[in-house]
Amino acid sequence: MIRTGRFLFSRWDVHALFAFAFQMTATFGVAQDLSFRDVSDNSNIQFQHTDGSTGKHYLIESMSAGLALLDFDRDGDLDIYFLNGALIDPDAAAKPTPDNDALYRNGGDFQFSDATNSAVLTNTAMGLGIACADYDNDGFVDIYVNNYGPNLLYHNNGDGTFSDQTLAAGVGNGVLVGGGVSFFDKEMDGDLDLYVANYIQFDPATHRPHVHKGLPAYPSPLSSKPEPDTLYENNGDGTFTDCSVVSGVRAVAGRGMGLVTFDYDGDHDIDILVANDTQENFVFENDGNGIFSEVGLLAGLAYDFRGKPQASMGIELLDFNGDGLQDLCLTSFSEEFVTLYENLGGGLFNDVTLRSGSAEATFPHVTWGVVAFDADNDTNMDLLIAAGDLDDRRGERGGSSTSTQFRVSNLLLQGNGKGKFVDQGMSWGTAAAVTESTRGAVANDLNGDGRVDAVLLNSRARPTILKNESPGRAWIEIDLVGISCSRSALGAEITVQQHDISQTQHVVSGHSYQSDSSARVHFGLTNELDPVHVIVRWPGGDIPIEYVLNPCSLATLVERMSE
Repeated sequence: MIRTGRFLFSRWDVHALFAFAFQMTATFGVAQDLSFRDVSDNSNIQFQHTDGSTGKHYLIESMSAGLALLDFDRDGDLDIYFLNGALIDPDAAAKPTPDNDALYRNGGDFQFSDATNSAVLTNTAMGLGIACADYDNDGFVDIYVNNYGPNLLYHNNGDGTFSDQTLAAGVGNGVLVGGGVSFFDKEMDGDLDLYVANYIQFDPATHRPHVHKGLPAYPSPLSSKPEPDTLYENNGDGTFTDCSVVSGVRAVAGRGMGLVTFDYDGDHDIDILVANDTQENFVFENDGNGIFSEVGLLAGLAYDFRGKPQASMGIELLDFNGDGLQDLCLTSFSEEFVTLYENLGGGLFNDVTLRSGSAEATFPHVTWGVVAFDADNDTNMDLLIAAGDLDDRRGERGGSSTSTQFRVSNLLLQGNGKGKFVDQGMSWGTAAAVTESTRGAVANDLNGDGRVDAVLLNSRARPTILKNESPGRAWIEIDLVGISCSRSALGAEITVQQHDISQTQHVVSGHSYQSDSSARVHFGLTNELDPVHVIVRWPGGDIPIEYVLNPCSLATLVERMSE
């Protein structure tokens, strides 16, 4: 039998499931033309992640960390913010120089420069999650970092520097273990509110050593109580009020990891989806006034197709079958599947992992970050999945768990737009040969060539910068600027139409594994000659607004009233 800690699979069951997946994937084919090159060594990025580990195996060490893409200096290029871990062992001698988060300015052509000190960013706590948005509508993107407390809110001063506004804004969140973060407008008043996921109740003083197969190991999350999440309401004056209780989100406690906020049921308000570790996932349904009810079980997202909870890590939106509805992908632990949920409409989802063709590649590994994007601009969404174990001694333990290691290759699954995926194995360029224990993953166009690149944060290592060198096709990228809604236009729905191909994406803050890929949205197109019809449903707007744009361009669309 294979034991995952929460359910049992017989080996016959696993092989039968894979055989079914093989049969399904044999019915379609996908062109093998994806190519990503590892350009990390030539990027000038010297950041080195640490998880603060000293051998005591505190569980939260292994959870660090996410990262973010943001254009903090408004020069049109997306910059990178890396979260770092920190020493938390009370018995260890303090490091003379604490490890700091890092901000790297994008100078173009995959050349970056360290802007951490000049930007006055000083976080030395254990970083876990991050989200970026313009919370005060002044035109500059701000940063919220979810730590092993207290958290930090960095206000962008507009001159290349940030100021710590945590205390003034009232969003420190105490000494809790953080997870994902998302800015969103819960009642459509034009001010961005803030959802902060919390993981477990943790105190290093009460930590008990854990041994697995004769070797020290990280304990199960089930050995710690879950912590309810926190919701902050934006008061519109630079301050926030904790509304966790009155809003309903504190009625349940989960081990929150990744999260995403979007209109899951199509009723034009923003809901909250939280990927929980070793327990049911949460769906907080918005009543339109910022009051939430947890309906994960009714929505079909609490458990997988067996009715079992998974060790859900990251979460991502994508329309993988081309019906205009946002489906979901959730990453998980080793010997669990990365789970794909099809959006059936009306707030209902169905686990379609087995028939998607993604099952076999994802089953052996612990998977973390997940980003969906059109890697080859063929108008179909693909998936980049970060992989790597918590356990740096996995290979020494023997048994059925040796099919993965602490450092492994990440996964690229190519979609055909009809709900099917093909694992690219080692055939997607030099990026496939990179073996690390990866956590956060983000993706967007870093050099303005119309192809989506990726950045991966690796535990106890330097990050990986991936340049997309897939064959070029037509594309369009869109930045939204809100007027009556929040300036970041979070929650907007963008539909791009060219000939008979229609694609839809939502503008979100926070996704993947505790990360943020910026609010800039990328679409692949059928050709570079014909105009593109872009239909935007702005947050709080009743009537979608249409724009006609030229392909192969980055377009900034400013909200206007319907005519």
